[in-house]
Amino acid sequence: MTFNRFGRALLGLAAALVLSQSAAAADKLPVVASFSILGDIVANIGGDRIAVTTLVGPDQDAHVFQPAPDNIKAVSRARLVVVNGLGFEGWMERLTQAANYRGDMVVASAGIKARERVEEEHEESGAHAGHDHDHHHGKDDPHAWQDPQNVVLYTRNIVAALSKLDPAGAAVYRKNGDAYIAQLNELDAWAARQFAQIPEAKRKVITSHDAFEYFGAHYKLRFLAAQGVSTDSEPSAKEVATLIRQIRSEKIKALFFENMSNPKLLQQIGRESGVSAGGKLYADALSQAGGPAPTYLALMRYNVTQLLEKIRLN
Repeated sequence: MTFNRFGRALLGLAAALVLSQSAAAADKLPVVASFSILGDIVANIGGDRIAVTTLVGPDQDAHVFQPAPDNIKAVSRARLVVVNGLGFEGWMERLTQAANYRGDMVVASAGIKARERVEEEHEESGAHAGHDHDHHHGKDDPHAWQDPQNVVLYTRNIVAALSKLDPAGAAVYRKNGDAYIAQLNELDAWAARQFAQIPEAKRKVITSHDAFEYFGAHYKLRFLAAQGVSTDSEPSAKEVATLIRQIRSEKIKALFFENMSNPKLLQQIGRESGVSAGGKLYADALSQAGGPAPTYLALMRYNVTQLLEKIRLN
C-alpha cells in the first residue's frame, strides 16, 4: 500500500469514527437538569444512555440565575427536564415557555416531606427575623438534597421518568439507580457515625445562607444563618447584630460561608464576634471538576469533614 493509499485509508477510518460517535451521541436521550447537583444525580442514573445538559453550573447560584439563549436552546431540544421543585427554580416556567417546551418534566423532590419555613423558628433562633428572604420559595424549604435519604427518593423518581421515556433502557436505569442508592446509604451511615461522636450540645454552626435545615434535622445539628433560604437579598444591620450576640453567648466556633456566596458578610460577622470563618461549605452547587466537591457524594463527604473539624471546637 502506498503512502497516499495508506493516508486515505486513515482519513476514511477517522471519518467513520467521527460519524459513529456522532450517531452514538444522537442516539442518547437529551436531558436537561436545572442545577449542578441534580445534573450529577441524573448522570449517575442515566449513564451512557443519556446526554445531560445542566442549566446552573458548578459554583453558580440558582437563586439569582438568569437564563441565556443557550439555555433556551438546550431546553427546546430536550426530551426530559429534571427540576428540584419546592419552589427552587422560580425561573423555570418562564424558561420552558420561551423554549416552547412540550416534553416531559420530572420533579425530583416529589413525595418528600418538605420542611416548612416558619417565621417563628427564625425569631426563636435570632437569625434573619422579620426578613422576607423566603418569598421566592413559598413556605417550603427547597434544599431537600442536603439529606441523603431524600436523594434516595430523587433517584427513584428519576429512574421512573427515564424508564417511561426510554423503556428499552429501563433495566439499565434501575441497575444504575440501585447502585447509586447503595452509595447514598453508605454515605449516610458514615456521616451519622461521625456526628454521633460529637455531643449534641456542641453541634452548632453559623452559615451565611440558610440552606442546611434538612442536613441539620437529619444529623441533629443546629444551623443559624444571617441570610434566609434565598441569597438574593442582604440581612439588616439589626439581624447581623442579633446573630453576633448569639454567637458570643453560645460560644459558637463553627462559622462557614458557601461556595456561591459573597464571603464579606460572614467575614464581618467573624471579625465582630471574634470567631474566624472556617472553609467553604457546598450548599446549592458543586465545585468545578478540580475542586473538592465535583459530585454530590463528594460534596456531602467534604461538608461533613469540614463541619466535624469546626464543631469540635464549640
